[in-house]
Amino acid sequence: MEAGGLEWVLVPMQQLVSWGAAGAMVFGGVVPYIPQYRDIRRTQNAEGFSTYVCLVLLVANILRILFWFGRRFESPLLWQSIIMIITMLLMLKLCTEVRVSNELNIKRRSFADFDLNYFWHWSKFTDYVQCVLTFTGVTGYITYLWLDSSLFVETLGFLAVFTEAMLGVPQLYRNYQNRSTEGMSVKMVLMWTSGDTFKTVYFILNQAPFQFSICGLLQVFVDIAILLQVYLYSYYPQKPVSHTAHPASTKAL
Repeated sequence: MEAGGLEWVLVPMQQLVSWGAAGAMVFGGVVPYIPQYRDIRRTQNAEGFSTYVCLVLLVANILRILFWFGRRFESPLLWQSIIMIITMLLMLKLCTEVRVSNELNIKRRSFADFDLNYFWHWSKFTDYVQCVLTFTGVTGYITYLWLDSSLFVETLGFLAVFTEAMLGVPQLYRNYQNRSTEGMSVKMVLMWTSGDTFKTVYFILNQAPFQFSICGLLQVFVDIAILLQVYLYSYYPQKPVSHTAHPASTKAL
């Protein structure tokens, strides 16, 4: 009777914990970008945030959704990708509006120009949407043709999580270029670290495809490297490196 009573309590508790973990996986990934979004909106300055972070996450999550068609994984991970894509588009919209409003150069750049020098540095949000839709269409068609190949599907899964593991690299490089972390939300990076640690543990405990666990660990290491930059540039300020590239390149990241 006592065992039955404990089971009556433990089963709902386990279910609640499971639901909580799934909810954290779905929405936890977007939480770090809330303070960064608010900072950009408040200061009307997006210089400290690398929009290539948005590019990395858009590519990674589109590939992860395509991977799901070849090898089904847990639904929370699928929904996480959908929510993240929406979030990154909102971040891009804000960053583009702020950058264009502050930009002295009146010449507008568009996706249709096919100018690699200005890739991911366009003047309208719609150009980014066109690029994302083009990438989705091309990769979706290739996936449709090779969906029966287990090698292709596994490679697609690896590319998805490896790309996501490189999430912090554009920000890491941006900080290195500026010799400063000014304009970057430290709260965002702290949330990255805690979220990526939770996510990696979740992958391991739920026996997600091995690509997820390996790249999750790599992502945590990159997050720690950015936190080390925060410490280094705060306590040992350095002069920024001068760049000889064209003026627009200073905003390319």
